[in-house]
Amino acid sequence: MLFLLVLIVLTFACAAHVHAGQPGKSTQGKKAAKNQVDAPSSPARLEIEPKAVEIVKAACERLATAKTVRFTAIVEYEYPSLLGPALVYTTRSEVAMQRPDKLRIITPGDGPATEFYYDGKAISALSPAEKMIAVAEAPPTIDAALQAAYDLASIYFPFTDILVADPYKDLSEGLRIAFYIGQSRVVGGVTTDMVALANDAVFLQIWIGAEDRLPRMVRAVYRDDPSRLRHGLTLSNWKLDDTLPADTFTPSVPADAISVSFARPDPQLPPAPTPARFKEKPKATPGK
Repeated sequence: MLFLLVLIVLTFACAAHVHAGQPGKSTQGKKAAKNQVDAPSSPARLEIEPKAVEIVKAACERLATAKTVRFTAIVEYEYPSLLGPALVYTTRSEVAMQRPDKLRIITPGDGPATEFYYDGKAISALSPAEKMIAVAEAPPTIDAALQAAYDLASIYFPFTDILVADPYKDLSEGLRIAFYIGQSRVVGGVTTDMVALANDAVFLQIWIGAEDRLPRMVRAVYRDDPSRLRHGLTLSNWKLDDTLPADTFTPSVPADAISVSFARPDPQLPPAPTPARFKEKPKATPGK
């Protein structure tokens, strides 16, 4: 993705150079311009720019020090279609968190509506339409509870980096590239600073509010994905350090809800055949 970004920048720069030429330019001049456009660019330098790191650190610190956090997350992810080009699917989640041990994530759609709760002692996953709920004991921190949810039922939220106790630690792990792109005035209705981060697993472009230091949008491409499908996250309706009602982190369970157990959606493989030497040998017939 980094090289794609460099290619886009070079393409715009070269296009501007060609269009800046005066009418009546000689054929030789046009050929020279074409050679300049087609000339290979120098390889991108793998470096970590302090300005980019400072912007990301400031955003992470603001999130880490907030006692309560509320926001809306719209997730976009691509999935290959039968025709080849990717289709885009979206979900919306309303998130409320109180550090260090309370979390609520309500996802009304698209797809089946789900509700996730953590109150410091247990995690609960509720499917309101199906009237089904799963409850399990959980560790005493949000970080550990999120890990438990993933281990128990593959429950994962694309905005987990915002919820953990140390967001910068998660984002900077294995960091190989960080650079400042510039400012945008079209994301989230505020001026944002754009930064790019990359490690061996993922390339991220993040839009962070220039004044409030809150993340507004994230775009990700994973290195091990041969299709280079794009994943997007838009964050809005930020409210930090608000007082939350006491029942915020308690699910409203229908009286006729069915209690089920957490389970991972991993595919179930058929049982392997028993090797012949372990099969029970036929018993001898009496008298023979």
